[in-house]
Amino acid sequence: MFDQLRNTSNNRLAGILRLLLGLVFVMAGVLKVTIPHLGEAFEGQLAAAEIPFRELSLSTVPFIEMMVGVTLLLGWHTRLSAAGASAIMLVATYVHLAADDPALFPLQPVEPIGPLMLLAALLYILWRGGGASSMDLASTKNGPGLSN
Repeated sequence: MFDQLRNTSNNRLAGILRLLLGLVFVMAGVLKVTIPHLGEAFEGQLAAAEIPFRELSLSTVPFIEMMVGVTLLLGWHTRLSAAGASAIMLVATYVHLAADDPALFPLQPVEPIGPLMLLAALLYILWRGGGASSMDLASTKNGPGLSN
């Protein structure tokens, strides 16, 4: 089953989007962990949107973002990574709609423009797969019974 999820073609657009999304997710996670002001803004966003399990989310979401970002950069199990990232972006969209304090969004607008753009790109990756230069493409070419 996972082999079928990894099937992809040498699609350049998918490869470029995958790399850009990977960078965005790695950086989002790193910034939340390393810059106190951004970590506090993230905590405020979760509180304002009344997200359950806030403490768990504060300690895990940045690391999940980094992990998803790395797997997208590598193109390894890209569709599974894109599905996880899509779930994060759905919650981020909700947070943008529920929390309307501009101070909680220091690097982006309060409107969910960023999360929705990322979600659109992730849906393309879910459809097309990892694309060019991905580990998934290498497994598609070399895997048993898989077509190019």
